[in-house]
Amino acid sequence: MKVISGTAHRSLAENIAENIGTKLADVHVTAFPDGETFVKINENIRGEDIYIIQPTCPATNHNIMELLIMVDAARRASAGRINAVMPFFGYARQDRKDQPRVPITAKLIANILTEAGVDRVITMDLHAPQIQGFFDIPVDHLYAKPALIHYLREQGVGEDGNLTVVSPDVGGVKLARAYADALKADLAIVAKHRVSATRVEAMNVIGEVEGRDVMICDDMTETAGTLCAAAEILQRHGAKRIFAGVSHAVLGDMGRQRIRDSVIDQVITTNSVPMAYGEKVHAVNVAPLLAEAIRRINGGQSVTSLFEV
Repeated sequence: MKVISGTAHRSLAENIAENIGTKLADVHVTAFPDGETFVKINENIRGEDIYIIQPTCPATNHNIMELLIMVDAARRASAGRINAVMPFFGYARQDRKDQPRVPITAKLIANILTEAGVDRVITMDLHAPQIQGFFDIPVDHLYAKPALIHYLREQGVGEDGNLTVVSPDVGGVKLARAYADALKADLAIVAKHRVSATRVEAMNVIGEVEGRDVMICDDMTETAGTLCAAAEILQRHGAKRIFAGVSHAVLGDMGRQRIRDSVIDQVITTNSVPMAYGEKVHAVNVAPLLAEAIRRINGGQSVTSLFEV
């Protein structure tokens, strides 16, 4: 196999290659003065299985286009199977037509990747798992939960049985239930109302959190509005320590500042995107998980055991 990295998150790609026991293929990715992307693969990949590591995080459109150009370069170089490894799948929140005259962009991205020549997609914690059905090619959907729970157990969170897992909205109950079962914790829900793309008003708490440690679960955060609003209402309801477990922390300056100034003790996330850092933010390394998935897929083995906590 050959492992190729785009420019979206090279440090993660290097870590994945190291865990596999190989080196990144020699690929030159640059931009012309007008912003056009140019890719040249500097070694023979004829007949090889290619794994292109490229989370489509901000700058989202640029990273998607760069991925497509790398796929086309690999296809024209007579690569065997082309696998797009997208730890974070951009546009996943646009997965349905919830207003008149709006696109279903997640389906559009799936179509474009397939038409470009991708044979398989490897991703992690899609915003909506049914996005897998948008593809007519195999999708290996991995979960960050085992890595995050392993870290929580190392830190002793929930050992005393005094932990409640909280869903920040009704839509996240299934994810929170999975964490609660794995941690043998209780479940609570924060009923929220989204005012705008950057502002959320939390309404009420359903469940028992008084005098307990709580962990808010979500698949991703960008501005941290949902997390911080939920944390404030949980504190008002008597919660002790407040943690947040987030698969993808696509944080900008606003999100980092909100987390820093919030009542949250720690945000535990993964390094699926390069912007997962900041005060009170701890990124768990998922390169070993992705590397093991690549190794098994390349060898025709099952990846099911990677879902186990």
